[in-house]
Amino acid sequence: MKSRCQWPGDDPLYVDYHDNEWGVPQHDDRVLFEKLILEGAQAGLSWITVLRKRENYRAAFDNFDVAKIADYRDEKVEELLANAGIIRNRLKINSAIQNARAFLQVQDEFGSFDKYIWQFVDGTPKKNAFKSLSELPPQTSVSQLMSKDLLKRGFKFVGPTICYAYMQAMGMVNDHVVSCFRYDQV
Repeated sequence: MKSRCQWPGDDPLYVDYHDNEWGVPQHDDRVLFEKLILEGAQAGLSWITVLRKRENYRAAFDNFDVAKIADYRDEKVEELLANAGIIRNRLKINSAIQNARAFLQVQDEFGSFDKYIWQFVDGTPKKNAFKSLSELPPQTSVSQLMSKDLLKRGFKFVGPTICYAYMQAMGMVNDHVVSCFRYDQV
């Protein structure tokens, strides 16, 4: 039996996400965009709720094609609001469109979103050494800086707590507890 972080419990989907995705350094702009949108959709909800709807999101949001989403208009917003497979919140749907537009601007300015976002950790994952879930902070000074800069650039649903969850998920920080089998792997 593998020792892992406690948060995924025994839900097979959550365990698979923990074991294969969470904390793995990610540099693909499409994946970075997808996770940014899904982290924003999670606001006020649990991650497992969003994770269970991820495939529906991929279908509804053109597999997170940032250029397509940036061009969404009112009729697409109404279509998304009628889609029971995603979280039907107008503010979150509109923020996905706004974030796509801001994401494209960042790509134009920096060459890639990857280059921009990883600058907050100097291009190298920060390896923490937490022994229990209770030690993990909800946000850090780095996630606060990231949030402030993203907001300045027009992004929505990117508060410091969402940014820290994003950093954890994208492997910018290794917050697997030290007893977790993934700690040394990522």
